[in-house]
Amino acid sequence: MLRPPLLAMPPILAPCRLLLPFALAALAGCATPGPLHVYSVSGDNAARDVIDIGVRGIGGTTTVPSFLEADDTLTGFAYDPFTDHFFLRLTPGNRIRVVDRPARAIKREFTINSLPANAGGDLAVRPRDGHLFLLHAGEPAVTETTRLGKALRTFALSGVRAAAGLACDTAANQLFVLHADGREISRHTLDGERLAASIRLDRAVTGSLAVDGEQRELFAPLAAPSSAIGVFDFNGRLLRQIEITTAARFVDVGPRSLVRVF
Repeated sequence: MLRPPLLAMPPILAPCRLLLPFALAALAGCATPGPLHVYSVSGDNAARDVIDIGVRGIGGTTTVPSFLEADDTLTGFAYDPFTDHFFLRLTPGNRIRVVDRPARAIKREFTINSLPANAGGDLAVRPRDGHLFLLHAGEPAVTETTRLGKALRTFALSGVRAAAGLACDTAANQLFVLHADGREISRHTLDGERLAASIRLDRAVTGSLAVDGEQRELFAPLAAPSSAIGVFDFNGRLLRQIEITTAARFVDVGPRSLVRVF
């Protein structure tokens, strides 16, 4: 039986055939790193939007609605670059609102029943699996949940008397904890075990913390009278300030994704 001749791929398409496996691998992945964006929310009830301060705090700013009502009290804030979602923790501390940044819409809301209703505090997200880490107010403890709010476990932060801010270093798979004095930062395993000597910040900051493990930089709102976000190295040295129009209270950082996981 005669078989039809194989059609040769046009020369202009041959490179595309070579690139196809890489394209498929990219689509199978969770995210493609892009420029680092700094996100901030004010503690002022009159300024409720999430502020996107742009690439590493350089350039123009845009805003994304947070859908916070006048009587909502924000206790924690985190950004997940794999889903391009903001996580807002609301009083009494066990309510989570998820906002889709590009869609500018509420993605979902849920309550974490295992959290004490009066345990509001900062939170962090691990983009690899979307797990949330939520501080307990008034005690050095953290509850870990899934992206959808299913409680997995609660663990203590060793060597911490009172915690004010929490961040996840995805590069090292560690937690950074801002202590209540606004100056001391300790590093912990994901089980809460304290790892190394404390970082002592040049300037006092308020109760929110973000970390860029790749660039080895820490971000936190500077304490009054400043309204800026301070950027520190891992030795606690203030590298620069990001000036914004409204006083920042909560901050997080992250690259944009070309491929999003929902």
